[in-house]
Amino acid sequence: MTSATEEIQRRPREANWNISGVVAELGKLRNDSLASRQRTEEQTKMPSRKALIEIIDGLSITLFPNRLGRSDLTGEGVDYFVAHTLDLTLRDLFDQVLLELQYAAALEGLHADQRSRASQITREFAARLPAVRKLLESDLRAAYEGDPAARSEDEVLVCYPGITAICNHRLAHNLFVLGAPLVARMIAEISHSVTGIDIHPGAQIQGSFFIDHGTGVVIGETAIIGQRVRLYQAVTLGAKRFPKDEQGILIKGAPRHPIVEDDVVVYAGATILGRITIGRGSSIGGNVWLTQSVPPGSNITQAKVRSDVFDGGGGI
Repeated sequence: MTSATEEIQRRPREANWNISGVVAELGKLRNDSLASRQRTEEQTKMPSRKALIEIIDGLSITLFPNRLGRSDLTGEGVDYFVAHTLDLTLRDLFDQVLLELQYAAALEGLHADQRSRASQITREFAARLPAVRKLLESDLRAAYEGDPAARSEDEVLVCYPGITAICNHRLAHNLFVLGAPLVARMIAEISHSVTGIDIHPGAQIQGSFFIDHGTGVVIGETAIIGQRVRLYQAVTLGAKRFPKDEQGILIKGAPRHPIVEDDVVVYAGATILGRITIGRGSSIGGNVWLTQSVPPGSNITQAKVRSDVFDGGGGI
């Protein structure tokens, strides 16, 4: 049996890879890139994806310690565990928010100390965690009540990608509105890679929200979603067009995604585009392509859309 030392000795030596030459070339490319952007290495330090993955895990455990934390927690030990986990997680979050603020300040040529602002954002974010937990309770209940396959809210929490996505979104959204949009966007993309559900942290989503199955769901930055809304897989709440300014540059942040009112159901594969309103209590059928507002209580199917578009020769 080959020992670990013998195995290491059998591997090719470092010189065979010409690592020093590759490192030198990469260093030159990196320095050339910095020079072309008139930047220094200190001005390119950004939040860490790896650190944010651990922060998401810590925040999730803080919100649901009995189900996502340690199985041996009891009594007062739960609060101690939550306090300890939250303290460590918020310290790490502060570091990542500070990196974002320093990065943004460097882009604008500012040199002010950002620690006070990073501390304020982190403190305000922590204060919002109870409200986040309350919203997530309504989401869990909506998922359990809306899916006959769900046996308990506990199962929903630990198994459903839609719940993971909305949990991460509610955390990211608060960071987004508090002034850490880059950290928020990174959390959203981490969640996207895990769940297959793409929710921009700027989207406004009220309580009792349920994404069933979820793969391929896309919710844009300026979307507004009311109470008790249910989406199925591959639903898109997207933009129809991207307005530009006089210089031909895309206008950032303009309202361009749908408003979905309370008690709406959108079935699999539906695409809803533009700043339109889906009226309260409406049902949007599978694979519908919708670019116009519909009144409350509407029942939109593919056949209905075709009937509207081609009525009287319109659309031909």
